Amino acid sequence: MDALALLCTTGLVFAGLYWFLCVLGAAEQKGKRAVDLGGGSISREKVEDRYRQYWAFFRKPKEIDRAEKVPHFVDTFYNLVTDIYEWGWGQSFHFSPSIKSKSHKEATRLHEVRAVDLLAVRAGDRVLDVGCGVGGPMRAIAAHSGARVVGITINEYQVDRARSHNRKAGLDSQCEVVCGNFLQMPFEDGSFDGAYSIEATCHAPKLEEAYAEVYRVLKPGALYVSYEWVTTPDYRPENPEHVEIIHGIEQGNALPGLRSYADVPEIARQVGFEVVKEEDLALPPALPWWSRLKMGRVAYWRNSVVVMVLTFLGIAPKGVDDVHEMLFKTAAYLTRGGETGIFTPMHMILLRKPIS
Repeated sequence: MDALALLCTTGLVFAGLYWFLCVLGAAEQKGKRAVDLGGGSISREKVEDRYRQYWAFFRKPKEIDRAEKVPHFVDTFYNLVTDIYEWGWGQSFHFSPSIKSKSHKEATRLHEVRAVDLLAVRAGDRVLDVGCGVGGPMRAIAAHSGARVVGITINEYQVDRARSHNRKAGLDSQCEVVCGNFLQMPFEDGSFDGAYSIEATCHAPKLEEAYAEVYRVLKPGALYVSYEWVTTPDYRPENPEHVEIIHGIEQGNALPGLRSYADVPEIARQVGFEVVKEEDLALPPALPWWSRLKMGRVAYWRNSVVVMVLTFLGIAPKGVDDVHEMLFKTAAYLTRGGETGIFTPMHMILLRKPIS
């Protein structure tokens, strides 16, 4: 009997090990291996401490001087989450409307190329990607349009990842990546034929500063399109559930504060832009963008087990499991934001810099 129990236990152990290795293998096929999860540019021994520092940001009141800390806060966030995002989500760190009969990858690509189609740029034009991450949208847009895309991200680790991906895709001559703050960009006035940002300017403590910089570097007559994270007309600040959902989204995504949809065009006009078009791309007939999060709950649970094991074995640094758990909880808040209709990550606004 004891021998039989031992045999069964051994079988379960080997079955679990086989499952674990299968998960790692699947992750490798995506381009980012689970065993390589880390903290970006943060040294292994400091990941856990930086995670605690990240949460300390939200314990401080929303005062003006806090805005000065936002760039470091956002940089820390992307050091902590970039590997996990790539491993579990892919190279495009954004949402897209679900499309019937289309895979998530196909829907993502269509959402990205829609942005550059709105800009009406031509092959060879110089286009700015404001907050490019590891460059998933940049590569799709460059390949689709023939434009020369220059991306800027505040995170040095993402710059390295984006450049590596660009080389592997054979697009490094068409895609350039710069490390910098999009609130103070190292580009000359009027040096771009168009610009786009996909779920990136939500990190700006003051949207007018981000829009003013984009305005400065665009040529007169050029277009800028942005997909913004905002609260919708359904949001009620007096509703405790609504407030909890929005705070959960902010805290799990390094947002100094979500804006209302109504603020965006007003801010754009203040800095000099003409508003050409405005639309919430999440509204019907688009299918729910949060369905990908709901469908991925089993994968999140599976990945949580993998991350916990890797952390326990010392393969992944301490704190990575906490970051993954944070993202798991954030996914629930995002889903609730979508289901209640109080939040959208794809409020599209198309702007033009006047010719005179």
